[in-house]
Amino acid sequence: MANKDYYGTLGVNKNASEDEIKAAYRGLAKKYHPDLNKTPEAAEKFKEINEAYSVLSDKQKRANYDQFGSADGPQGFGGGQGFSGFGGGDFGGFEDIFNIFSNFGGRGPAQMQEEGEDIIANVSITLEESAFGCEKEITVNRNERCPDCGGTGAKTNSDYVTCSECNGTGRVTRVQQTLFGTTRTTGVCRNCNGKGKVVKNKCSTCRGSGVKLTSTKVKVKIPAGIDNGQVLLRQGEGHRTASNNGVPGDLRVNITILPHPLLVRNGFNLYVDVYAPITTLMLGGKIKIPTLKGTQDLTIEPLTQSNTKYTLRGKGIKVLKGFGTGDLIVTLKGEMPKDIDKDTTKLIKELDAKINPKAYQKTNNYNKKISDLK
Repeated sequence: MANKDYYGTLGVNKNASEDEIKAAYRGLAKKYHPDLNKTPEAAEKFKEINEAYSVLSDKQKRANYDQFGSADGPQGFGGGQGFSGFGGGDFGGFEDIFNIFSNFGGRGPAQMQEEGEDIIANVSITLEESAFGCEKEITVNRNERCPDCGGTGAKTNSDYVTCSECNGTGRVTRVQQTLFGTTRTTGVCRNCNGKGKVVKNKCSTCRGSGVKLTSTKVKVKIPAGIDNGQVLLRQGEGHRTASNNGVPGDLRVNITILPHPLLVRNGFNLYVDVYAPITTLMLGGKIKIPTLKGTQDLTIEPLTQSNTKYTLRGKGIKVLKGFGTGDLIVTLKGEMPKDIDKDTTKLIKELDAKINPKAYQKTNNYNKKISDLK
């Protein structure tokens, strides 16, 4: 198992939180579960997903994997005992997948639990809103339990009957021949799709689906420090199911930060180029610089060089889920006038004649290097 990319298997980065890892696992597990996915590669993919989740969902195993490339540290995975998810009583990811797809009682698996689909929404915010946090109200179109049939999908209470194939359990047992021999698996009943009931006459409102698409407003709290492209997870705000015991899906909010007219964000720091007349750089003075809370003055010393950088501590973005705030980096740019008249040209020539040539250090060094090339 060493050298396997478990993060890649679940489609998350190495800094993913526990919630992000579990959300990725749940989505992939639903997609490749053998009871729901009948493609030849689904079973092997499902095994890989559970293997990855068994390691990354355990803090100690994940720490060992990050440092040594294996869940048990430098000695490998259990001294050659094999994947812990299949032996030793530690079922890791498989317990989770059964929790997702089934309810367990004293007599074994019961009727399959329905789970609503996730919803993806896009929200645009300003740079200031990303820095200080905000709350947005968004409109989502999601399935709600049909108000007319109560989620049964039937026209009346007498229009749906117990499924004869699964006897109302929603699950059937199948016998399969595998590489490990004969196995018995309990899966979703195909006749009733796990509902345990078969509709005779469909509800005219939901057309037998048991759910109705409804427009709903959801308030989303956006934390200070969030960056462009990050995703907020609102658990339980996705599509509802027809069943009262069903689990709602999640709402995933993609964040887009609108461009600021002057400030540019990189990580938790902000950057800005500030232009000032060349005479201000020569004589010194005050210039206005933009911040997230308006403008402030910056004092320029006489004979300041163009491209001089100033760092304003704590004027950047608050660190997300941490302490501290980034900085504002100001780069001063000297600007030459587009045109000058004859009188000004004469004054500049007089000024140039009065300036000691030795004062131009960079120019003199450059000229010396040019001379050395000859």
